[in-house]
Amino acid sequence: MKNNVIKELSDAELQERLTVEKLQLNKMKINHAVTPLENPNVIKESRRGIARIMTELRNRDIKSNSVDNK
Repeated sequence: MKNNVIKELSDAELQERLTVEKLQLNKMKINHAVTPLENPNVIKESRRGIARIMTELRNRDIKSNSVDNK
């Protein structure tokens, strides 16, 4: 998932997307352990997508806290 797409989503949509992505990653890991995936790089891309979503959520949290403190 691209950063510009992530920035357009609301907080609730990002939380929902994060849970879905984490579930998919766990399923991919389990499936890869049983029968190797054709392209194991999808696991790495999924982890990076999760990290991008978590980073955007954290940035929004920091921005909202800094506005509240002023």
